Amino acid sequence: MTIKLLAFDMDGTLLNSKGKILTSSKQALQAVLAQGIKVVLCSGRPFAGLTTYLDELGIHGDDQYVITLNGAISRTASGTVMTQDLVENKYYRQMTAFGIEHHVPFNIVDANSRIITADHDVDFMVYIQAHENTAPLYIRTPDEMPDTLQIAKGCFVGDQAKLDQVEPLVRAKFGDSLYVVRADKNFLELLNPHVNKGNGLRELYEKLNISADEVIAFGDQVNDIPMFEFAKTAVCMANGSDEAKAKATYLADSNDNDGISKALAKLL
Repeated sequence: MTIKLLAFDMDGTLLNSKGKILTSSKQALQAVLAQGIKVVLCSGRPFAGLTTYLDELGIHGDDQYVITLNGAISRTASGTVMTQDLVENKYYRQMTAFGIEHHVPFNIVDANSRIITADHDVDFMVYIQAHENTAPLYIRTPDEMPDTLQIAKGCFVGDQAKLDQVEPLVRAKFGDSLYVVRADKNFLELLNPHVNKGNGLRELYEKLNISADEVIAFGDQVNDIPMFEFAKTAVCMANGSDEAKAKATYLADSNDNDGISKALAKLL
């Protein structure tokens, strides 16, 4: 069957270990775009953290698409919001209180790509998150924000050992109400229960009137598994987690060793 859409996770997949798109990947994707195949960035990043890469690849306009914040908000490449599923303010408050109680750094990302934390001693990973996404960083408590503020996602961040320790507690407290996912070793994220990358892609498939058989999804981590389970062809990078590899239909070379271009040459 003809492939009509390629969905790409960013960090650890389309981006190499230095946070760059390899020349081989860029050339392969530009050739794909020239054939009329959609290239959809499907990332945990907010829209502000993807615009540079959209420009680099030449993905523009309202007939190209991007799935942000693990599927919480889908937009056209020009920034127009198509769908959004946000988290109620009460959970923002509960997550902030949990972080303070358990001494684990916490921040939220709102629908406008802002990074907001109540921690006056801001964790290094929060700074990195803001820097990588060219996003503004605010130090505010929930009481200093509007009561009506809904968030795109909450993020417990920092040391892997600390997150390993606190993750079962987070799941026990929030798992029945929110989608809890370990985005990588330094990020434990909480989103609307209807949100994941697979659902984000499903909404886009329906809009474009294409089927899962016409899609290839590329990823490397646990938060990519929902789109692996939905797409007919799921590609995991060699540098990916064991959990993601177990759900893949094709194992690619690493994100540092031309894994994207090699996989596209094989699969297309």
